[in-house]
Amino acid sequence: DTVIPRDDCDFFKSTYLDNPFLNKEVIEEIERLKDTDENYWRIYGLGERGISKETIFQTHVYDELPENANHIAYGLDFGFAADPAALVKVSQRGDELYMEELIYSGGLTNQDLGEKFKTWDIGRHDEIIADSAEPKSITELSRMNFNVKPARKGADSIRNGIDIMRRHKLFIKSDSLNLQKEFRNYKWNTDRDGRILPHPKDAWNHGIDAVRYCCLNKLAHRNRSYYVR
Repeated sequence: DTVIPRDDCDFFKSTYLDNPFLNKEVIEEIERLKDTDENYWRIYGLGERGISKETIFQTHVYDELPENANHIAYGLDFGFAADPAALVKVSQRGDELYMEELIYSGGLTNQDLGEKFKTWDIGRHDEIIADSAEPKSITELSRMNFNVKPARKGADSIRNGIDIMRRHKLFIKSDSLNLQKEFRNYKWNTDRDGRILPHPKDAWNHGIDAVRYCCLNKLAHRNRSYYVR
């Protein structure tokens, strides 16, 4: 997380396929992991990071948005002192979602947010889906001529939003480091015996909540089973 983004470092990844000294038996043992242990296959076969069973999402990194990806909306999660405000641009191509972190910062007033919207060329016709728990902030930004709408939450909206997101292949822009870190650390709760519970921990979720708001407003209506009113 801290070394790879540095300008004075290079990142190289190799797998068992790059090792000319492995015998046939070792290669076959590694390749059996495809069917026996998906997580070990990620580590020993593909050279990727391992994923905890509690981790909710699997994501991929992209550098440039595909030309045929369509912009859906911007998601906004409010924050100020302890928590950052997060603005994420969400685009879609088929069953793929592309996410770009535009704002991830604490101490921002609504006036500050409006000024930052302008730096990203967000105009009054660009839809911003925000946390409905902050109607005052939504009203203030709307009075600044931004098209800010409250997220549709409804019953069990966190699980419903997660379900919508998990039905897509998720891509995060390569320079959206805070968002990448959130997705790596966003996990299901567990009980004292280690059993996974059906609700996530309330942590590492500011940018993720912003994406979830977009999904609840813009994608839930395409399949009513995703969203319980």
